[in-house]
Formats: sequence, C-alpha cells, structure tokens
Amino acid sequence: MRLFSLRASLPIVGTVLCACLVANAEDWLGWRGADRANRSSETGLFESWGTDGPSLQWMAEGLGAGYASVSVAGNRIYTTGNFDDSQSAVAIDARSGNILWKQAITAAPPKHGYAGSRTTPTIDGDRLYMVSSDGRIVCLNAKDGSQVWSRDFKEWNGKMMSGWGFSESPLVDGDRLICTPGGNAGLMVALDKTNGKDIWACKLAGDDLESGGKKVNDGAGYSSPVISHGGGVKQYIQLVGRGLIGVRAADGKLLWQYNRVANTTANIPTPLVDGDHVFTSTGYGTGSALLSLSSDGKGGVKAREDYWLEGRELQNKHGGMTLIDGYIYCGHGNGTGLPICVEMATGKIAWGPERAKGKGETSLIYADGHILYRREDGTLILTKATPEKFDVVSIVKPEFQQGQSWAHPVIAGGKLYLREQDKLMCYKLK
Repeated sequence: MRLFSLRASLPIVGTVLCACLVANAEDWLGWRGADRANRSSETGLFESWGTDGPSLQWMAEGLGAGYASVSVAGNRIYTTGNFDDSQSAVAIDARSGNILWKQAITAAPPKHGYAGSRTTPTIDGDRLYMVSSDGRIVCLNAKDGSQVWSRDFKEWNGKMMSGWGFSESPLVDGDRLICTPGGNAGLMVALDKTNGKDIWACKLAGDDLESGGKKVNDGAGYSSPVISHGGGVKQYIQLVGRGLIGVRAADGKLLWQYNRVANTTANIPTPLVDGDHVFTSTGYGTGSALLSLSSDGKGGVKAREDYWLEGRELQNKHGGMTLIDGYIYCGHGNGTGLPICVEMATGKIAWGPERAKGKGETSLIYADGHILYRREDGTLILTKATPEKFDVVSIVKPEFQQGQSWAHPVIAGGKLYLREQDKLMCYKLK
C-alpha cells in the first residue's frame, strides 16, 4: 500500500468574509456530532477519494495550541485554543479558513500537563458552550464571541481526577446545560442554558461513591456526558474519576455507579449508549465492559455487568469508540491505538487488533459506509465499515502534521476537518 501526501488545490484566501449562522442537516454541532454517536449522516463522500485522498481546500492558522476538535454550523467553524494571554474560543469562516473572531475564556493560559485546550464548543442556536481546561463553564454569542455568562467550577469545589486539565464538552439538553465540575458540592450539575443559574447539583459525600475495594480517584474524568433512557429513566451517563455513573435527569440523583472501569490515571472515552445498554472502556491497562440498565421498581435504575474485557483484550485510551450496526470500532491498546472491531452484544472480537499503518493513538469517524481512522502521527486510513475484515480503501498523509494528532476528525457539509494545534485543514469530499 503506497502512502500519498494530500496536496493543496486552493490557496488560503486573505480577505475576511461574512459568515452566516444558518444551520443545516449536515452540521456537526458539538463533540462527536448528533447524539454524540460520532456518525455523520452525509452520503456521496468518498466516490472520488481514491488512493490520493481528497484535495485540500484551505489551511487555516491562528487556532492556538490544543487538542480540541471543531464544531460546524452553516458557514462557521468553532474551536478553542491556547494563546500567549489566554485560552480562547475561535470562529473560522468555513469557505475561506479566515479567522472571524477570537474571544478569551480564561484570564491566562491554564497550566497543566500537555498544555492546550481540550473542550470542543457545543453549538445551540446563536450560542456556544465550552469548559475551559482550568474549570470554567462559559457561554458565548456565536455571532461575535461576546460573553453571555460564565461560572467557575470552584463554586462546586470543582476537581479533576488527575493533572491534565478539564476536558469536557458540555451537553445541551432542551433548556438545560449539563457539565461535570467533579466536586462534592456538584459532581455533575444542570444549569439553565440561558443564564447559567442552578437547576440541580448532584451533591455527594465521599462515601456516596463506592469504590468496590478498588483504588480510584475522586473528581471529574476527561469524558463528556451522554443521554440515556436505560431502565425507563432519563439519565445522564458520564465517566468520572471513580468510574461510570448514571445521574437522573429530573433531579440530579445518583442512580448507579460502576467502578471496575476506573483507573487512577485518566478515565477518558465517551461511553456508548444503545437502548438499555451502555459500553465503557478506559486505557492504562484497565479494560472494557457492557452494562445492562433496568428499573429497580422504585423510580431508580440498576446497572448489571454483562461482560468484562481485560485490558489485553480491549482498552481504548482516548481515541474514542463508534458503534455501527451492533459492532464497536476503535483503537485498542495504551499508546498503540491498533484498529479493532468488537461485537457489542457479546464482546467477541470480529477482527483485529490490526498492525495498521501509522503509529500511536487512533481517533475515527463514521460516514457513508466508511470509517476514517486518524493515527497519532497524522496517518489517515479510509476503510469500509464492515465486521468481516479490516477493509482498507486507501492510506494517505495530511498536508501538515505536528506533534500528536489527537484532535478527532470531523465531517460536515461535504468537508473533512483535521485540527492540528494552531492549524486547521479543510479537505473537500464532495
């Protein structure tokens, strides 16, 4: 298999253009897209991909340092980055790659390991929501970047499980904004999205979170919450320092917790929800599990472990997992990110782990019957989404690569977006 370099087809336009805020069905409005499932609904994307890959439409500069991915609404792209004076949100024109505005969300660049931003902005109409890596939940006007409201996680005794900074992308659910300060006065909180006022806080004493005899850490993890109706109760499922939890949407009550998946270094991947089931995985030698959620008969929910996979069988560190037709696709291994496919219902390995081209952690996205993998060294692997085999269509190198390519790829409006620290590459797919 030959490797090709993706070549630019259009220069960067030097004039700032007006961008509209009109959303459409091909938008990618936040972390992992619609339902946080990491699946694009677009079609006709890869007909002209070929062995040379797509053409580069533009490459933007001025995003700042960080590992945040991007959100897309109409002709605008949003992300976050670290600058000399702050951590900031950035708006980019999707037609030209020009920076439209930059707005600080911190007073100074936060200091923690692997410096840079993590949060992918959540778009909700004319507003953006994000969590700075030093622990502030911020709402901005999407049009001009002006601040609408903000709150500090210190109000809830906010705490991270370890020292790499808050990494959550907040969840908008109706009139609510859900985020995870990680503190005993608010492990998870629901706020009024219009003004940031309290709706409820999941308040826990130290002994309210069980450890099952396992060594775990208090505080927030590096994951982002998802919605579930498992067991007939609407809830927010989140991976925190002590493991996976379910919090009742109505009042913030802790419904259940699962500690086996926790490690004391970093609990990261966004869980996968499918009906009454939830799949979770972490790296650092930990492992993976499928849980079944059922009613406890008292308005609560019980979580039962259906199976456990040891770290040698399946562990996803931070590249994320995607569920397609009953099969989970992801990178396996702590630092290796080898592509693998697992049947969710049984935990059986369909194929892999594959010694694929490239190296390091692997993120991915599903679209149009294909899965596109992005390796830590920038290598892109386009495959057909099938549990039959690791079916490679082509392997290409991006126009630019620097350090660790950890920002997850995004497909929106017929374009592929690859964030690489201060730069953003836009490739035309259709």
